Amino acid sequence: MKIKIQEWIIEADIAKLQAAMEAGVVSSEDLVVAYLERIHKYDIDINAILEINPEAKDIARALDIERKEQGSRGSLHGIPILLKDNIDTADKMHTSAGSVALAGSFAAKDSFVAAKLRSAGAVLLGKANMSEWSNFMSSSMPAGYSSRGGLVLNPYGPGSVFVSGSSSGPAAAIAANLAAASIGTETAGSIVGPACQHALVGIKPTVGLVSRTGVIPISVSQDTPGPIAKTVTDAAIILGALTGVDGKDEATLSSEKHAFTDYTPFLDKSFIRQARIGVPRHYYNHLDAERLSIMEAAIQTLKNEGATIIDPVTLYVEQQNWNNDVICYEFKKGLNAYLSGVDHSVPIHSLQELIAYNEIHAEIALQYGQDTLTRSEEVNLTEEEYQQKKQEYRKLALEQGIDYVLEQYSLDALLLPGDVDGMYIAARLGYPLITVPAGYVDQGIIDADGDPTRGPFGVVFSGKAYSEPTLLSIAYGFEQATQHRVPPQLE
Repeated sequence: MKIKIQEWIIEADIAKLQAAMEAGVVSSEDLVVAYLERIHKYDIDINAILEINPEAKDIARALDIERKEQGSRGSLHGIPILLKDNIDTADKMHTSAGSVALAGSFAAKDSFVAAKLRSAGAVLLGKANMSEWSNFMSSSMPAGYSSRGGLVLNPYGPGSVFVSGSSSGPAAAIAANLAAASIGTETAGSIVGPACQHALVGIKPTVGLVSRTGVIPISVSQDTPGPIAKTVTDAAIILGALTGVDGKDEATLSSEKHAFTDYTPFLDKSFIRQARIGVPRHYYNHLDAERLSIMEAAIQTLKNEGATIIDPVTLYVEQQNWNNDVICYEFKKGLNAYLSGVDHSVPIHSLQELIAYNEIHAEIALQYGQDTLTRSEEVNLTEEEYQQKKQEYRKLALEQGIDYVLEQYSLDALLLPGDVDGMYIAARLGYPLITVPAGYVDQGIIDADGDPTRGPFGVVFSGKAYSEPTLLSIAYGFEQATQHRVPPQLE
């Protein structure tokens, strides 16, 4: 059986790719070559890829031989995956968080995430572009811009310039079928935001479910890697490959009795018939008519599938603001720790040195300034003050936030619009989110001329810590009932 791989690979999910490799119809090397051809053909208009792994073909070839001689390692054997550029890989690819200051930095060790993917047999195809320093550099910098890689463009434009969240490259690449799936990171909206705007499934796991070791940090309280994929099934497969207790990341110790290495058994579309889902209307107030219509249609779909909808519900911390000193304190401390360990050949080893480097190289490094970096350097909290401020908000959020409303109404999840506004409470508590495509709006994204054009919009399901199995069941049921994803037209 022969296939036209460049046509066949478009929208192919992991199961389809795996079945074809098992049948000998294609090889992992064939997949790598096909994705590289698509990158060379289409990424010039998207700018999602920062660099290609020069060893990708060799890795795929070795995995093909292993499959023939020893059998498959599992669902990810030979599957090409992209990683956000803030995730360490101990290979010939750089890890720079999009910054020219780290353009020559090679990680000495794999991140926990990269090591888990390699162990599962995935091919690390390349590094994806991102918002520089995960959008914690400048208050005026557009999402998706980095000094090292330029601006990521949304392929649904085409040529559009509006993306959301710092995992913009990982999302744009998968939307355009430049790899099978990708790994992003989220502090507050940076996986689910861009996934929403690219008709993708994004999972922001509970903080602690996936280790952050080897990930350039913002917030030890909120950061987490997670999958971005075309289907709930693909995202669930990848999530299971990433979990595990890591002694270098204390947050993962709490996941020991809550984590699974396979989340696909939870993909039960019938679960939705017993689900109780709350609608926090406060987070719908800002929506325009088109987006509100999509949310109302999503609510009706859930009802049609048998879910019980409680509408409205109120989170009593809706109006509470996060103390910026806390996250700036965490960023400064975490970044200094990371930079202190980079190779001596790299020109920066602290936040202070990064700021100075950017000032010296302002022409290329400071197109949008660095006021967030400087504010973080200037933050002056004692450890005791930091812990107090952090606990004050967390206590309020626990007592009057997600846990409170879920228990008050006996809910399984909350239904949120697919933008950042409704995601902050979950982010600050380290709670999980999953987004699923929900439709398209005529003014969804802004094109290169500054005019609105049609683009995707998604819904987000939110729940308690380690409620990924429940959220996946609900998201899968919604996805199967709607099938909203349509790939962008790139020709």
